[in-house]
Amino acid sequence: QEQLVESGGGSVEAGGSLTLSCAPSGFTSRHYYVAWFRQVTGKRREGVGVIYRDHGSRYYDDSMKGRVTIAQDNSENILFLQMNNLTADDTGIYYCAADRSVGQWPPTAGLRSTWFDHWGRGTRVTVSS
Repeated sequence: QEQLVESGGGSVEAGGSLTLSCAPSGFTSRHYYVAWFRQVTGKRREGVGVIYRDHGSRYYDDSMKGRVTIAQDNSENILFLQMNNLTADDTGIYYCAADRSVGQWPPTAGLRSTWFDHWGRGTRVTVSS
């Protein structure tokens, strides 16, 4: 059974950085996508970025472009979302999600949560101003 577990959330001051982790399990190959989404205060869930695990191609949505980096450690089978220059508007719950296909690559029209069947429970990020 495919599962995802996020960790690394917490509190940080504005202007600071935070790195979230996503640990997938139950996937029998590396031919799948892992995306990061977030639900910040007052907004609908929105995409942050996505990586195709097999060859590492990445794409970042506009929500945090320029302030985030998605990385993966293949030996440990864990993925990271490094976030920089955080503001209070980044406060919310961050999720990783996975699926074997996406509706568009690269997803220039924006990541869609409906593309992903497997979700973690999320990790909360609080940025204080």
